[in-house]
Amino acid sequence: MTPDQKFARYVKISLCGFILLFAYFVIADMYLPVTPQARVYHPVVQVTPQVSGRVTKVLVENNQAVEHNQTLFTIDSSPFELAVQQAELAYADAQLENQRLDSNIKATEAQLFAAKAKLHEQSLLFSRSEALLKKRSISEQEYETINANYQSSKANVAAIDAQLSAAKLARGQTGDGNLALRHAVNQLEQARLNLSYSDVSTDTAGKVANLQVAAGTYANKGQPLLAIVANKADLVADFREKSLLNVSIGSLAKVTFDSMPGQVFDASVVSFEAGVSEGQLNANGLLSSTENSNRWVRDAQRQRIHIQLADADLLAKFPSGARATVQLLPSSTLGQWFASMQIRTISLLHFIY
Repeated sequence: MTPDQKFARYVKISLCGFILLFAYFVIADMYLPVTPQARVYHPVVQVTPQVSGRVTKVLVENNQAVEHNQTLFTIDSSPFELAVQQAELAYADAQLENQRLDSNIKATEAQLFAAKAKLHEQSLLFSRSEALLKKRSISEQEYETINANYQSSKANVAAIDAQLSAAKLARGQTGDGNLALRHAVNQLEQARLNLSYSDVSTDTAGKVANLQVAAGTYANKGQPLLAIVANKADLVADFREKSLLNVSIGSLAKVTFDSMPGQVFDASVVSFEAGVSEGQLNANGLLSSTENSNRWVRDAQRQRIHIQLADADLLAKFPSGARATVQLLPSSTLGQWFASMQIRTISLLHFIY
């Protein structure tokens, strides 16, 4: 065989190999999809004080594991303790004010009773004066004096009755339903709540991250000072849309992590993401904008799916942001064998890169 014939043979073999590899990658992309665009995410909870004040103690360190409701740092409680005392004084003052109003009501009721007795007396005297006037036993001047006293008594009773109504209105309900007491109780509860906020704790178990506070720091209400990386973890993988054509919830998968080269873990698909940011429209009052591209073949859109490992506790051990490669398995036995070989090859390559 001449050198030209050998060269032509090598070229043919190379072309055949290229065609076979190309055909394999096209078929594998649809039936044996794999993606290196996978990552472990942990929910991150920002720890934000709900009151402002000077930090007196920091009870945790960066990367320290913390439990649910564990105190992280404390804020100077002196202003909040004074606020509680002030609210307690306001509550006591409201009670005393209600007692004063009760006394005022009793005094007004006594005045009303006396005024009604006086009115009854003036009513009888007025009735007798009318009879005496008809008999000409009293003068008209005396009759008018008696009538004026009678009308004055009626007006006095009406005035005292109005005062009694006003006093009862100012007093309001008795017992815990009293409006003034409810205001005082509300202020007291708010002061006690603010006092409890001086101990800043976590609502979730996890690890402390990005600690930005030390003793003496002035903490502002609503400004995050550290984060808690929750123990719960989620593995997400981004695939091209056409690669998910034959994938459904419950489909089997294989996963290898960059930090654990050579190891492959069993997994399954648990959910599909509802959408991606490119599919979100903002109702901003502007006209819609079209997508412009001068490329003949545009970039494929990726969709996100969520993966669950067979060993559920293993995923929580990875830090947030850990990279992984996910291989989806077809339903056929032969396809699963090819997919397993594919992901194991990738896992071995992680020893190199």
